[in-house]
Amino acid sequence: MNYGEIKKTDIANGIGVRVSLFVSGCRHHCKNCFNQATWDFKYGSEYTKETEEEILNALAPSYIKGLTLLGGEPFEAENQEYLTALCKKVRQKFPDKDIWCYSGFTFEEITGNSRANCQFTKEFLSCLDVLVDGRFVEEEKDITLKFKGSRNQRIIDVKETLAQNKIVLFNV
Repeated sequence: MNYGEIKKTDIANGIGVRVSLFVSGCRHHCKNCFNQATWDFKYGSEYTKETEEEILNALAPSYIKGLTLLGGEPFEAENQEYLTALCKKVRQKFPDKDIWCYSGFTFEEITGNSRANCQFTKEFLSCLDVLVDGRFVEEEKDITLKFKGSRNQRIIDVKETLAQNKIVLFNV
C-alpha cells in the first residue's frame, strides 16, 4: 500500500485534533475530487513498519482525539489489510482514541456484494467508530456541512449501526 500524506494535527477530518492518513488508490474518480492525485495506487510513499510507528507515535499526545483514514479510498481491497492491522494496533495501544474513516463506498456497498467487500472488510469495519460514506457528488456539494463535502454523504456511528443492524447516524 502507498500513502500520499500523514497529517499529524488535522482538525478538518473529524472531531478534535487528529492524525490523518491519506492512502493511495481510488477507482471512484469522483468529479472534482479534492485529492485526485491519490487515485493512483502508486502515488506517494510506500507504507512501511516505520510509517506505522510514525502514526502510532503521532497518536500518543493526550490532545490527539484519534485517527482518521481517507484518501484515496481506504476500502479498496488493496488497502484494507494494512489499515485493518493499523486499526487493531491503535485500538490496542490507544483504547480511548476514536477512528474515523472516509469512503466513497456506501455502508451498504461495503457490507454487500461490491469490490469493497473482501476478506478484511468485516474486521476493518469493526475497528471503526465513525464512517463518512458515499461518493462526493459535485451537484450535492455544500460547504456548510460538517465533516463531509456533499449532501448525499452520511456520517455513520459504526458501533451502533453494527449493534442494531441498521444505519445509525453520528451526531456532530
